[in-house]
Amino acid sequence: MSNRSRISVALAAIVAGSATTAFANEAVTFGTNWFAEPEHGGYYQAVADGTYAACGLDVTIMQGGPQGSLRPLLLAGKIQFHMGGNLLQAFDAVQQNIPLRVVAASFQKEPQVLMSQPGQGLDKFEDLKNAEQYIIGDEGAQSFLLWLATDYGFDVAKRAPYTFNPAPFIANPKSIQQGYVTSEPFAVEREGKFKPNVFLLADNGFSTYATTIETLQDTIDKKPEVVKCFVDGSAKGWYNYLYGDNKAANAMIKKDNPDITDDQIAFSIAQMKSYGIVDSGDSEKLGIGAKTDDHIAKFYRTMVAAKVLPDGIDIKKAYTLDFVDKGVGMDLKK
Repeated sequence: MSNRSRISVALAAIVAGSATTAFANEAVTFGTNWFAEPEHGGYYQAVADGTYAACGLDVTIMQGGPQGSLRPLLLAGKIQFHMGGNLLQAFDAVQQNIPLRVVAASFQKEPQVLMSQPGQGLDKFEDLKNAEQYIIGDEGAQSFLLWLATDYGFDVAKRAPYTFNPAPFIANPKSIQQGYVTSEPFAVEREGKFKPNVFLLADNGFSTYATTIETLQDTIDKKPEVVKCFVDGSAKGWYNYLYGDNKAANAMIKKDNPDITDDQIAFSIAQMKSYGIVDSGDSEKLGIGAKTDDHIAKFYRTMVAAKVLPDGIDIKKAYTLDFVDKGVGMDLKK
């Protein structure tokens, strides 16, 4: 029996009512990739409003942070779901023969941006390569900077490390800096007293899905109804968080991360909506969490051309479409 057939049989059992009791209120943990923030809002929303519970899951959200990825906990079976960054990590897992699969992509666009200061001759995306300095972290230097060099002529020798401190960028008007559209522009405006130019890489060709939901192939094989509940619940959570009453979810976020402010939360939500981070492109027809083979293959080819990845990776092993692209939750969009 094929994997898709096994999933269909299991889901049919749920509809018939035979498996509901067996998996009611099953405890699962979702490990995020940073401290609690609005970029995780859909998951907190689905906990807060009972969406996960309604389909049989008792979900705990475990915060990540600068200490490192929680993915090893997923691989060790300590957590059931993990928040991935972008597709590069999933492709790397295939290279390492790790049986991990992306089951949904909560973000249609990675929030990664480049920022410049206004009035410095760096007001268009094509001008950014002329900056004196590119303040970019190690991970970006090994990924999107190589793409920028290939597609836009950036000089990788101009790169300076990014230490999550906007001061060097603010001090050098001729520099550019990486960031997330939901975060760094807010910090620069607050500390530098100016509104930076913001250029979303996703709108200029860096077309990866992001904030993915990862799980092990073993979980898909043995508990497809658990995966379905988590993926569907997350999609509904994101619709309710973006377009409904998100007060309870934001209260949970602030409880987990007391350092976050109401102003930061409001800014992040507005940016996610304005730039179509969660709901745009494929999700407009297929629902939040959507992925397509063509979109993923196009991004992979782009990364091969930029020498970020080698040719020949079997990228179909990195993900499954079995749990998405069904329009779940679209009726909740207001």
